[in-house]
Amino acid sequence: MAEILKPTEENLRLLREFLLSGEVAGLPTETVYGLGANALDPKACQKVFEIKGRPSNDPLICHLSGFSDIERYSESNPTARILAEAFWPGPLTIVLRKKPIVPDMVTSGLDSVALRSPSHPDFRSLMEGCPFPIAAPSANPFSYISPTRSDHVDANLGEKIAYILDGGPCSLGVESTIIDARDPKRPRILRYGALPVADIENALGQRIEAPVKSAADVHIAPGSLPKHYSPRIPVELRTDPISDQELRESDSQLAYLVLRKPNRVLADNIYWLSDNGNLNEIAKKLYAKLRSIDAGDYKKIVAEEAQELGLGLTINDRLRRASYR
Repeated sequence: MAEILKPTEENLRLLREFLLSGEVAGLPTETVYGLGANALDPKACQKVFEIKGRPSNDPLICHLSGFSDIERYSESNPTARILAEAFWPGPLTIVLRKKPIVPDMVTSGLDSVALRSPSHPDFRSLMEGCPFPIAAPSANPFSYISPTRSDHVDANLGEKIAYILDGGPCSLGVESTIIDARDPKRPRILRYGALPVADIENALGQRIEAPVKSAADVHIAPGSLPKHYSPRIPVELRTDPISDQELRESDSQLAYLVLRKPNRVLADNIYWLSDNGNLNEIAKKLYAKLRSIDAGDYKKIVAEEAQELGLGLTINDRLRRASYR
């Protein structure tokens, strides 16, 4: 298994040198754990695709220290500046036209690049001494549930990587929101994520187009394929709340995943994401809870959808991709 490192200065120095040598490591961010590599090294990025089993047409997100780096790697514009100043460091990925310095391996041959500046303090400390951006998709086998703790990474990829930086549980628990800002007058959401769309609209002072399911958009935005974030056990979605009667009469071979803690915890196969239905808590716990259920001997997961508002859009997006067969 991988060696799990605490974020000491000595270990951060080791990891910088390790990444600079063309290797790959598990790294914490505030959204999910990433599988990090030197984004300017095509061979290192090729290892990321191979370790994950990720298809070559699914581009990687490049992680930067901040907006001061954006013009080195992309064709920036006023919309990108407003977004970066408002939400970086944080869970927003901005898609822009790329500059030649960014390898085609990272962008899957596209003329665009996805850029983000994470806020996780240990990731930022690591980046302080890195002379390159870090490409880091989620540190899990392709299409499986994203990891939100270092032990999740170790369980899935520990035999394929040497090091994992332990930054504790991810504070947000779902991936970044992705916005296409290549046309500064017509920004579009490509993937719902940890940053609510309403916050972006407020920053820009305009309405933003919702995600569309065109083939082109699927390829531009990482993590946008129909099947993603998916447990091994099949998932059945319910648009309406699961009734107390159904929970009382539940089949022990089914796992029930509800948004709010039931009035009475009736059986071991009943799982909940929040005591009171708080969407931030639900999003934070979603992947860890799915992983816990997936480790059980259930035939199916029956899961409630959230209201289509705010982070509820993100939670439902992840549940629908998890249920895709």
